[in-house]
Amino acid sequence: MGHERRERGEQACVAESPRLFDVAAGAAAAPSPMYEIHEADAFEWLDETRENSIHAVVTDPPYGLVEYSEEELDKLRNGNGGGVWRIPPTLDGCKRSPLPRFTVLGEKEKQELSSFFQRLASKLLRVVVPGGHVMIATNPLVSHLVYVPFVAAGWEKRGEIIRIVQTLRGGDRPKNAHDEFPDVTVMPRSCWEPWGLFRKPCEGRVQDNLRKWKTGGLRRVSAREPFKDVIQAPPARPEERAIAPHPSLKPQRLLRQLVRASLPLGVGTILDPFMGSGSTVAAATACGLRSIGLEVDHEYFVMAERAIPVLAPLRV
Repeated sequence: MGHERRERGEQACVAESPRLFDVAAGAAAAPSPMYEIHEADAFEWLDETRENSIHAVVTDPPYGLVEYSEEELDKLRNGNGGGVWRIPPTLDGCKRSPLPRFTVLGEKEKQELSSFFQRLASKLLRVVVPGGHVMIATNPLVSHLVYVPFVAAGWEKRGEIIRIVQTLRGGDRPKNAHDEFPDVTVMPRSCWEPWGLFRKPCEGRVQDNLRKWKTGGLRRVSAREPFKDVIQAPPARPEERAIAPHPSLKPQRLLRQLVRASLPLGVGTILDPFMGSGSTVAAATACGLRSIGLEVDHEYFVMAERAIPVLAPLRV
């Protein structure tokens, strides 16, 4: 959840009118109150959106401007390999999905990444209501470049949500020296994914904020069970990937738990500013929650148009 969108700076698309879809119909239909999606640059859209109008943000952003640049996307889509996208070999006859290689980021890219999140944190702070939460997917190698800018912008860090997931990132022996160093692994095999959890400061006490803005906390799983910060969620299932073949697709099993928790009273609007194939919007729709998705890449936007009404009814 680098996620499902790229940012083009000054050459970004201008935000267009909402496109609304009816989930039951599974196609473009009469306006629905459940969600709207915009083919738009996230920063431009945020600039044009009124203050205190979003109640939660759940997103998997692009990690830097590297893996979703035109050059790197062309390499990925054409199957050329190289660049930041690592095309893993097959394992036991299974073709594995490409992974962005954060270890290739230089100091310049890291600074650009930090600046990107400074800009994002500042713009989100204006449009999110007091007490609203941001849940943002990251990676252990670059999470500090996300968290520091958010705190500096005025967000309260409320912890992390840890997704337990067995991946094929890390765990490799030294490149071109496997036989020489058979008992060495360069990096640990990654078995978890951090999601930063931030809250815009409340107006007064949490109870007061809940009454006025309907935000300030997280929705419990049940009367007896609070929302927890560890979630077991394997990669997206084959049927989900067939519907939304995005390289950074997050599973509905994870996203539905996150979007539900993000609105403590079950009311308000969830924003995914880097929608990609629309998996967060689909998860919100499945939970009966209103959402808005933004995507600047035309190919992924078209994918989201098709995928959301098909992903939302899936059982998980």
